[in-house]
Amino acid sequence: MASADFSFDIVSRVNMMEVKNAISQAQKEFDNRYDFKGSKCEMQYEKEELTLVGDDEFRLDQMKDIVFSKLVKRGIDPRQVDWTKPEPATGVTLKTKLQFKQGIAQDKAKELTKLIRDKGLKVNAQIQGEEVRVSGKSKDDLQKTITYVKGLDLPYPVDFINFR
Repeated sequence: MASADFSFDIVSRVNMMEVKNAISQAQKEFDNRYDFKGSKCEMQYEKEELTLVGDDEFRLDQMKDIVFSKLVKRGIDPRQVDWTKPEPATGVTLKTKLQFKQGIAQDKAKELTKLIRDKGLKVNAQIQGEEVRVSGKSKDDLQKTITYVKGLDLPYPVDFINFR
């Protein structure tokens, strides 16, 4: 960073602690709801992936709604939640998986750096793995860039870290 004095990183990440809290809240609600008593509905959370198993599609949709509402209440952006298509599980049950999108994909990062370049601010945006590093000589230009990126309608949520 010889030419630039200040920088920050643009990332897209999920707070996994909040995810765990939301899942435990959803599990408590499942345990206490009368319409789930005696059913084969269950929830398994392993390696940052949630699997829901339900008796039928209706119950599976109810479970998804409960989990989704708990995630949103805990501050998880809906654009970071990715459900798989329900598939048959053991017996007559169905299962679906929930995965969390972490990081900015390469093609999306290229689009973002191009948008920042085309804005005409005196900053340099470069892709570093699953994040974008923005650097410049003036903190004002970096703050204008943050304001600009916040105003964009992106298909993923962004967060700004490591402002130096």
